[in-house]
Amino acid sequence: MNLSRFSDQPTVLVVDDNIDNLVLMECQLAAVTSCTVITADTGKAALRLAQYQLPDLILLDILLPDLSGIEVTRQLRQATTTAKIPIVALTALASAEERDRILNAGCNDYLSKPYDLDDLEEIVTHHLPHYSLL
Repeated sequence: MNLSRFSDQPTVLVVDDNIDNLVLMECQLAAVTSCTVITADTGKAALRLAQYQLPDLILLDILLPDLSGIEVTRQLRQATTTAKIPIVALTALASAEERDRILNAGCNDYLSKPYDLDDLEEIVTHHLPHYSLL
């Protein structure tokens, strides 16, 4: 059950295999939102957490050690409980072809690493419009 459905605070699942990136993202989200952040460092852990927690938004690294972010996205889109959760790809893969491949796989948006804090805030605000973020 997603507790954010009963509060003013959205839940954001951040998925990255680099622990430093997870900590940085938690700090950055705390600076721009009042959301609850949950984290995963593998694709399989992301799938389990997404199914169990039903976050309001997923920020997903594409290059993960077990399942790619593309495969995680495909599996989330196939499950009825997670099919509508917005997914934003976080990746250093910056070519137009990679961007198109990521969006065609089912991601709602794309944020290139390294990203600007203002860009992160804009993306989160766009995908969580029903919440007061600060």
